[in-house]
Amino acid sequence: MFKECCPELIPVMEELSAQNPHIAKLIEEHRELNRQIDEIEKGRGYMDPIKLEELKKRKLAIKDEVYRAVIAFKKEKGE
Repeated sequence: MFKECCPELIPVMEELSAQNPHIAKLIEEHRELNRQIDEIEKGRGYMDPIKLEELKKRKLAIKDEVYRAVIAFKKEKGE
């Protein structure tokens, strides 16, 4: 998902996640949520619609947190 929305930040995200285990964990959780949501939306499984919305909200919250961390990291580096 990050590669589709903001490919220019991927190198910074990789550097940050290598230094910050929390961010690395969030990126992995985002990847897993994305996979689960895609499977449901493609009809390869079923999930209660409310639960699916909760997963989507969590995925978005993770994306926002990682994005904020990347921006702060870039500022610290003077980029």
